[in-house]
Amino acid sequence: MFNIFSLKGGLENVDGFFCDGVNVGMKTNPANSGDSDIDGDIAFIRSDTLCDVTAKFTTNKFQASPIKHYQKYPKDFKTNFILMNAKNANAMTGERGVKDIEGIFKKLSSYTSLTNPIMSSTGVIGYRLNQEKITSAFDKFNFNAKNSDKTARAIMTTDSFKKELSFRVDLDNGDSFNIAGICKGAGMINPAMATMLCFITTDALIPKSDMKELLDNAVNGSFNRVSVDGDTSTNDTVLLLANGKSNAYNKEAFREVLNKITFELAMMILQDGEGANKLVAFEVKGAKSKKEAEIASKALSNSLLVKTALFGEDPNWGRIASTIGASGVECSEESLTIYYDDLIIYSNKLRELNKEREDKAYKIMKNSSFKVICDLGLGDGEFTSYGCDLSYEYVKINAEYRT
Repeated sequence: MFNIFSLKGGLENVDGFFCDGVNVGMKTNPANSGDSDIDGDIAFIRSDTLCDVTAKFTTNKFQASPIKHYQKYPKDFKTNFILMNAKNANAMTGERGVKDIEGIFKKLSSYTSLTNPIMSSTGVIGYRLNQEKITSAFDKFNFNAKNSDKTARAIMTTDSFKKELSFRVDLDNGDSFNIAGICKGAGMINPAMATMLCFITTDALIPKSDMKELLDNAVNGSFNRVSVDGDTSTNDTVLLLANGKSNAYNKEAFREVLNKITFELAMMILQDGEGANKLVAFEVKGAKSKKEAEIASKALSNSLLVKTALFGEDPNWGRIASTIGASGVECSEESLTIYYDDLIIYSNKLRELNKEREDKAYKIMKNSSFKVICDLGLGDGEFTSYGCDLSYEYVKINAEYRT
């Protein structure tokens, strides 16, 4: 048995980890927090002991230079440092992009001890890093700080709020461990990760052999189920670092808390979808297989026509049905049933919305979150993905992304 407790703050709760964020002039807009400060644009996470690390990266074929740099390390390497920057993705920059990272770390090594340091970047594609600006952060960093707030804010791009969580797990033998995570993401979010960076730290004594298995499962149940716009970035990264300082571990407890932290962070990303007003679960059941349910569910969460109907609060079930039919899965209009929450929108016997059901549907769609349930009536396959509406603000944000 075990108990999970939510903690205030983020990375500062995990023993042996330090973090800070500063501004070096790459971000020039007022802080999203609404105060007079400028959010940071360079940040770090440091461990005072070596950590095991495992990662999940983008499926985009044009992986950014920080990912290529990571992949140069030997299998099962350990690390003690992550450096993050916003505003520049360092993607599509060729071999020079990797060399720039090596040059930055060479200078950083004169400030703090480094073992296999990791770089992670987010921002505009196609530009090399400004090494002078990035390395100017090193004089500003407090390498012994525990400032998760500044760290989480420094990696934000079009995010409207910081995203951080932390938990303590108490085991029935009296031992306990902590886990925390920060992430960024609001646009270019596709159910194959997202335009996102996520950093999870733990002092649990988790075996390296468990880390990949548990992170894969957690990402598949969270970040791989959300969609803002169906686009996949060049930089998507989820990193799990474990330093073992608590000397405590239980696999099932760790599985549950890791699933919890990744799912809640994924919902924060979706809630913060650029200009989004609705968070909607698309549950497909009764499919011939789980794979077919996944295909149909993700088609719904990605569909621009469905997203615009959500924004307009229009209970047009035709867009739902059409998207399922176009997804290529086996389906039939005679066996299909569509619900908004517990309200039947379409069935073989109720093909047209009467005024009473349409009025009830409008009320459901005015909620900030609800569920669309599609029962294909053909088998036992089930899958749920998560999406949001697509608003005028999304177009404005992305039309002006570089300006």
